[in-house]
Amino acid sequence: MAELEAALDEIRRAPSSEGALRMIVRRPAVDEREVMREAELDVGQGLVGDTWSARPSSRTPDGRPHSDMQLTVMNARVIALLAGERARWPLAGDQLYVDFDLSAANLPPGARLEVGAAVIEVTAVPHTGCPKFRARFGPDGMQFVNSPAGRRLNLRGINAKVVKGGVIRVADTVRKPPA
Repeated sequence: MAELEAALDEIRRAPSSEGALRMIVRRPAVDEREVMREAELDVGQGLVGDTWSARPSSRTPDGRPHSDMQLTVMNARVIALLAGERARWPLAGDQLYVDFDLSAANLPPGARLEVGAAVIEVTAVPHTGCPKFRARFGPDGMQFVNSPAGRRLNLRGINAKVVKGGVIRVADTVRKPPA
């Protein structure tokens, strides 16, 4: 845990207005991951080819997929710290890994991000991890992302939805649009 906490300053140095998309991961089936160089974000489908739109949600009255959980976005600095090898990043289960400040202070619910040709909007649904995340990154990893500092910085990531579809590519700029 001390090693994780020692990395907080580096995580806090993530860009807050313009960063980069470091990895795209599509989930074609439960526990399957496809690392992609390019993908399409769609207002209705989220990440095209991902199973989000087919996954039931316990957070909706009818069990349908939760529209505010269409995409999950994680800070690349955090997953690099937790996973070690880049090949383990997809195990977190997120679709977009960005070098960008995802803190609540920088990106409150309703904030928008341009990712390549697409625009996504941060939603209010917290992203806190699941038993699979704990199993893959350990109890210290789970405690770290859900600590008070971890929650303020959204170290586990954020939920978002697509508000303007478009093609995204690894290394695309991620930026807060001008006000």
